[in-house]
Amino acid sequence: MKKKLLLIFLVLSFSVKAQKKNIKSFGPIPTKQQLVWHDMEYYWFIHFGPNTFTDKEWGHGDEPEDAFNPTQLDCKQWARLAKQAGAKGIILTAKHHDGFCLWPSKYSKHTVRESKWKNGKGDVVKDLSKACKEYGLKFGVYLSPWDRNHPQYGTSEYNQVYVNMMKELISNYGPFFEFWWDGANGEGPNGKKQVYNWDQFKKTMQKAAPNTVVFSDIGPHLRWVGNEKGIAGTTNWNLLDTAGYTPGAGSPSTAVLNAGNENGKVWIPAECDVSIRPGWFYHKEEDNKVKTPEQLFDLYFKSVGRGSSLLLNIAPDRRGLIHENDSIALLGFKKLREDSFKQNLALNAKSLIADGNSKTFASHSDEKQSLFQIDLKATQKINCVVLQEPIAYGQRVKKAKVLLLKGTEVVNEIPLTTIGHKRILTFPTTEVTAIRLVVEDAKATPLISEVGAYLIETKLTENLTSNQSKQ
Repeated sequence: MKKKLLLIFLVLSFSVKAQKKNIKSFGPIPTKQQLVWHDMEYYWFIHFGPNTFTDKEWGHGDEPEDAFNPTQLDCKQWARLAKQAGAKGIILTAKHHDGFCLWPSKYSKHTVRESKWKNGKGDVVKDLSKACKEYGLKFGVYLSPWDRNHPQYGTSEYNQVYVNMMKELISNYGPFFEFWWDGANGEGPNGKKQVYNWDQFKKTMQKAAPNTVVFSDIGPHLRWVGNEKGIAGTTNWNLLDTAGYTPGAGSPSTAVLNAGNENGKVWIPAECDVSIRPGWFYHKEEDNKVKTPEQLFDLYFKSVGRGSSLLLNIAPDRRGLIHENDSIALLGFKKLREDSFKQNLALNAKSLIADGNSKTFASHSDEKQSLFQIDLKATQKINCVVLQEPIAYGQRVKKAKVLLLKGTEVVNEIPLTTIGHKRILTFPTTEVTAIRLVVEDAKATPLISEVGAYLIETKLTENLTSNQSKQ
């Protein structure tokens, strides 16, 4: 059956009102806060606490408060480096499973107040909040519900303790761009496990911090990607069905979390968490096991480049500083991104791009199959194409392929499934005169908001290209 292709182009400089008049959303769509989160793409996790000094990953909760004693803690160094490395924000482990609070909480006796650091007058959450503001970064916190120290853990009273801690953090150190709930649930000091009141926690956040996106295995706003390797699925839907599930052991399978649900009822995109080191907390023996800039660049393609975000964990050392080896890798990672994406060879396309601007909505009638093409002004060598959907109107593309043309000849064909916020495809360096996106199946009228073409250093794309058939 012949396809009727009527291409309509709406330049993004149109007012939002004009865009909404011409384009209707389809299915679940992100909130304003989720859209801001999508655009952040890359930000940091900071795991810091008693484990930093005891060489543990999961503390037992019986560590003496004086174990926490950084000698040169400088949150400004963290924020300054994050800014230099191109990260958009920092999420701090305000309380990990061991129950130690990095702020002087009124609801615990296992905090920085009881330590000898700064004679009990220190407050890491406050220091980092101020540093993030100074360097123009967004700030978030991780607050584990599991508490291996608190005497009320495992009783009905503990859920209120946890709620009080959430409110305390929000009122004293907010606003936060993200609040992170870990689903881990083990025994407390009395040998009992807690039955978490997730409904109470959600209602607390809705009332106390309605503009903060909340992460857990199943949201309510962001989901776990199903692994701690920083890798999203090559098919990655921003939608998820959550009915009947709970964070932690009660969450969907890791395969579902990785890919999402094609027809999910709620917009809950995946966040890719991974550490720059083998562990999440600092261990001296891992100083020479820091991921290289090239490894981080690869992870960027497999997270941000698959429509997710990259939450990269950095572990300050016992001084309270980010180690030199980590710093070198992070700045190297930033340079690779800058060098690779500094020149969009599709920006000066001659046709099918209004006013030479690649930031264009492209759609056609009401078909679920479509063809979009940009013709380059001259033959160009490229090995990377970047695609984006305007997700404010929903995620639509189910199956597509990118055709690379030289004249009238198709010289390469790259298959893909979902696009979402951003899809980065790599392939062997090819001379092209045009790039054609053929949408073979979509949930509704396909929309494309961005097409980019780049020539990246070959050695950086070799591993990615070898797996291209799995796109």
